[in-house]
Amino acid sequence: MTKNFETKFTGVAFIVAALLLWIGWALSPHHIGEYVAAADFEAIGENVWYWIWMYRIHIFGWVAMGVAIFSLVSFTAKRTSRVLILPGAGVLIIGTFTLAIANAFYYNFGAWGVGKTAGLSASEIEDFVNGILYTNQYVTCFVRFGRVFSGVGLVLLGLGFIKWNIVSKWLGWFTVVLGFVAMGIIMGIPDNFEIYKPVFHVKVIWLLIMGGTLLWKGVNVSKSE
Repeated sequence: MTKNFETKFTGVAFIVAALLLWIGWALSPHHIGEYVAAADFEAIGENVWYWIWMYRIHIFGWVAMGVAIFSLVSFTAKRTSRVLILPGAGVLIIGTFTLAIANAFYYNFGAWGVGKTAGLSASEIEDFVNGILYTNQYVTCFVRFGRVFSGVGLVLLGLGFIKWNIVSKWLGWFTVVLGFVAMGIIMGIPDNFEIYKPVFHVKVIWLLIMGGTLLWKGVNVSKSE
């Protein structure tokens, strides 16, 4: 097993990503659903700046996750293993940043909408929400496919872990199963926004385990040279 600056930096990046993602979500005073609703603006407006900062922390969690995956692939995608590691990491990174962009929409429209709806009547606020529905439809598509792309990437990455024993076998299978579950929920269940929520927490756990494994055990890259 190899332990060096590369594995330590990457391990820390995974753990930072997990903490930012989960802390930003857990400490947020209000969570927007699949579509921005009129009631969201009142709830956000109760503590708008705190809500903004929690959302910023959450979004930077996705960015940190992208950094961690980029770093991981830099020293695990060797001559043979890159056939699975590179496409797996690449699709996972695309999915991760797609989710970051989608979350930025909810963050921006949530904060902006507080000011735009201040002093409006209930019917006027509803008209405002209906006016952004068209854009919201695109964003929910980003959310769904960001999750699907991430799932595909996890499956390929996990298979690479297993074939070349880069990390423990159980962690490789955990990665594969997580990817299939993510894809299955999004593509198999039409109304999936609430049902998918537990998968987010499992992904955070996966990030923590990956970070801990890299810090304490390192990786095996000898068979993938």
